[in-house]
Amino acid sequence: MLWLLCGPSRAMESHQVLVIRIKIPDGGAVDWTVHSAPQLLFRDVLDVIGQVLPDATTTAFEYEDEDGDRITVRSDEEMKAMLSYYYSTVMEQQVNGQLIEPLQIYPRACKPPGKRNIHGLKVNTRAGSANNSSSAVSDSLPSNSLKKSSAELKKILANGQMNEQDIRYRDILGHGNGGTVYKAYHVPSGKILAVKVIPLDITLELQKQIMSELEILYKCDSSYIIGFYGAFFVENRISLCTEFMDGGSLDVYRKIPEHVLGRIAVAVVKGLTYLWSLKILHRDVKPSNMLVNTRGQVKLCDFGVSTQPERISGEQYGIHSDVWSLGISFMELALGRFPYPQIQKNQGSLMPLQLLQCIVDEESPVLPAGEFSEPFVHFITQCMRKQPKERPAPEDLMGHPFIVQYNDGHAEVVSMWVCRTLEERRSAQGAP
Repeated sequence: MLWLLCGPSRAMESHQVLVIRIKIPDGGAVDWTVHSAPQLLFRDVLDVIGQVLPDATTTAFEYEDEDGDRITVRSDEEMKAMLSYYYSTVMEQQVNGQLIEPLQIYPRACKPPGKRNIHGLKVNTRAGSANNSSSAVSDSLPSNSLKKSSAELKKILANGQMNEQDIRYRDILGHGNGGTVYKAYHVPSGKILAVKVIPLDITLELQKQIMSELEILYKCDSSYIIGFYGAFFVENRISLCTEFMDGGSLDVYRKIPEHVLGRIAVAVVKGLTYLWSLKILHRDVKPSNMLVNTRGQVKLCDFGVSTQPERISGEQYGIHSDVWSLGISFMELALGRFPYPQIQKNQGSLMPLQLLQCIVDEESPVLPAGEFSEPFVHFITQCMRKQPKERPAPEDLMGHPFIVQYNDGHAEVVSMWVCRTLEERRSAQGAP
């Protein structure tokens, strides 16, 4: 048996660089470094296989999925599916602190090659990583946990019917959390979507947040949680497709009247109660994560820092934190300003140390007497009590007089307010 000359595997310098390991029949392997992965075609791969195995005719090749099953690639479309799968595994490997493995392919119907040195190809005859300088897998990550995470992500990606070819991007809705959110049109269904596009060359912490958000969106099925249509990998980025809310987030609205705010509060409390029933903490309850539409629907979004069920310890402790955030959010929406005037908001995020100091050292803010109803004032006061155990439990929130009063199903109240506000905004901007 002839072995090709052994050389070190090339590090993946960025996600645009792809290392394809071509496995050959004698047990050796040739590493091919591709610097323009987005433009890679099925025919390009066959041409390189032809250089590696000049005495054989190859019309297809295979790769292994997470179960070890061989998947055959015979076209550009199947190439895209393979690359999408591979980039999903790369993301998991980075999140879990693992070494990044090359993409391994197996030429079909090939005869053993003669000894040959190929320009531009690196040879590797032993199993290894495409990045030898990376740190080893942390001992604190159990293998069953990694398998569960891997299986969960594959299930999410396989479940959706979304792909890049069917989406037409329109306006940019915003930036944040490592990516850009677009308003987009889904051609097959005719639906308008919100598509969050995130490059994979982001920090490890942001990658973990993306994984968390994907898993939670996939698990949730509630009319008070933003709808999730699917996710897909293309080249070096992941796209999350969710429901488009044409009213946007509540942080861009001015002071909201109490009769409207009450019905918004009902929807938010129902959304949080649903999450808590799944043992999920939102952990980032604020106006910018509450979306409305012109139909009067209100939905929670952005679960990047939410706590997953298996990580919750202490049955009620974490819930009380969400309850406090609920209270301060609705006080802000009622006043039209942040309740702690001495604290500035920085790009939609609170300054944690200053805010915590205010909570500890100062009295909790209260709504001005005479401007709001007694039930609403009491609701906010209870949610913002300093002692966590004194704040309402989920069942007490739904049974509070303020929530009961506005739990009447009159979504048209919110709808009319959203439509009127959007129209006023368009008029002020001089839009047609």
